[in-house]
Amino acid sequence: MFQQSLNLIKSLTKSFVVASTLGLTTHAMAATELTTTNTLLTADAAAELAYQAMMECRTQGYNVSASVVDRSGNLLAMSRHEMAGPHTIKSSQRKAFTAASMGRPTDKLAQLVTDKPVLAGLRDMDERLLLLGGGLPISVNNSRLGGIGVGGAPGGHLDVACAEKAMAKVLKN
Repeated sequence: MFQQSLNLIKSLTKSFVVASTLGLTTHAMAATELTTTNTLLTADAAAELAYQAMMECRTQGYNVSASVVDRSGNLLAMSRHEMAGPHTIKSSQRKAFTAASMGRPTDKLAQLVTDKPVLAGLRDMDERLLLLGGGLPISVNNSRLGGIGVGGAPGGHLDVACAEKAMAKVLKN
């Protein structure tokens, strides 16, 4: 009888150890599924992007502000021509925010709302959104890192051109 009880205890102990181990493995797997690794835009790269966009517009005679935000829309860097209008600061930041948060160029979003009036609510979704040309998402290796916005050139297409040239120069992708 003693031997049977001992065997039963050994068997139950083995079952408990196996069940506990399986539970820990499942728990560890679940924990790794809850995390991710992201590539981030550095402050130095953001500052260089903003500066290069502002300088590109400056060479064309446009007094602009250029802003770069991270993936969450938080301002990383801004560069402003000394003669740029005060409104260009906020417009560049809002264009950058819009491009980063929506993942699309702001001129394309503006056209989308024009073509599909049912989407006009996008304009009011967040007070930081600005659906005017001049904002581009920043992506490297298919990973969206943030957005760049330029404001102050006499047309959104010119703001976009300055941002595109800055990204080509700094990101080289």
